Amino acid sequence: MPTIDRRAVITGIGVVAPGAIGRDPFWTLLRNGVTATRIITAFDADRHRCRVAAECDFDPIANGLTHREARAHDRVTQMALVAADEALRDSGLTIDGELAERTGTAVGSAVGGTTTMEREYTVLSDGGEHWVVDPSFATPHVHDYFLPSSLAASLARRAGALGPAAVISNGCTSGIDSVGYALEMIQRGEADVMVTGASDAPISPITLTCFDVIKATSIRNDTPESACRPFDRNRTGLILGEGSAILILEEAEHARRRGAHIYAEVAGHATRCNAFHMTGLSAQGAEMSEAIDHALSKARLNPTDIDYVNAHGSGTKQNDKHETEAVKRSLGEHAYRIPMTGIKSMIGHSLGAIGSLEIAACALAMQNKVVMPTANLFEQDPDCDLDYVPNIARDHDMKAVLTVGSGFGGFQSALVLTDLELAGRG
Repeated sequence: MPTIDRRAVITGIGVVAPGAIGRDPFWTLLRNGVTATRIITAFDADRHRCRVAAECDFDPIANGLTHREARAHDRVTQMALVAADEALRDSGLTIDGELAERTGTAVGSAVGGTTTMEREYTVLSDGGEHWVVDPSFATPHVHDYFLPSSLAASLARRAGALGPAAVISNGCTSGIDSVGYALEMIQRGEADVMVTGASDAPISPITLTCFDVIKATSIRNDTPESACRPFDRNRTGLILGEGSAILILEEAEHARRRGAHIYAEVAGHATRCNAFHMTGLSAQGAEMSEAIDHALSKARLNPTDIDYVNAHGSGTKQNDKHETEAVKRSLGEHAYRIPMTGIKSMIGHSLGAIGSLEIAACALAMQNKVVMPTANLFEQDPDCDLDYVPNIARDHDMKAVLTVGSGFGGFQSALVLTDLELAGRG
């Protein structure tokens, strides 16, 4: 069972995001409210309902991978490796000897190697002409593209981590839940360090088609830079994104002994499933509220201790109202007194990766004492009646932050970050 005596802190952050490769450019983009959504360039999307996405201008070779590494890994793993390299440098850790045995890996992804798998099938089937394919035309790495577990294995090899390794694939809450799993590994004494976070590269014809079918994506193709409008009266849906955020999570005393820079403590995590509908959400937000309540309980915080909420903020009609109600249900009148913003308005929805990108953003916001804005919020929906910090960042001191996520299949997750010395937490 988790023990209250072992606490986990973030000592390293690495980011590959739309419009920003690296932790510092990522923070600058968010602080300035810059949107990275644009007409898709990765493939010809002219026949799709939605033709907008938040793409990463990511070159694996230019960002430190060898030609062999780039060939061996799908884009989802390439981005994770680059983010992990930055996170490890940031942490100042050298993982070897006994520490390697005490270092684990927990990484989230919703769709894994979809991009390369789709490309390989196109090659093997000669553009869909042949039902029976010739495997001799396949790359020798196709097996790794197919297995989600290869993502965790590749990160473990990169970091030299010999402890527990896992891939968490809970759809759009994967990036929160992977960090929650890493927290539990440290609390239980299974590891002293966890290389954690998430990565996803879903911008491909097959993924875009899936979202077209259910009409979840925005139809604002004529204004791609403002296509995603969380909490706005005129929002029309989400915008796909891609990217990776890798965090170094470390047992607090281990980090203190070596004088590590600590961004924040990961103080509590909870996840629930609404067992309701594959894509539908109840208007009252009860399931997300329950996840919030349990995360606060694990963090030993009261609702009034929360200083800021990072919203899921996908920009769909039902989600924005659902989580607004969930936050009010859990935080009560205090919800009206604190800011709540959605960064998907700027970097899109990278499915399994977004939860970790948002955790990284929250840690940076706490460090810089600045709340990121909700971009493209021009006319607030009356049904969404909280303070969403429209378009311009705001100075704000934060000791405790709540970030929430909602995923297809009914997944509802919440995670709390705090200042390590927050009063009342021991």
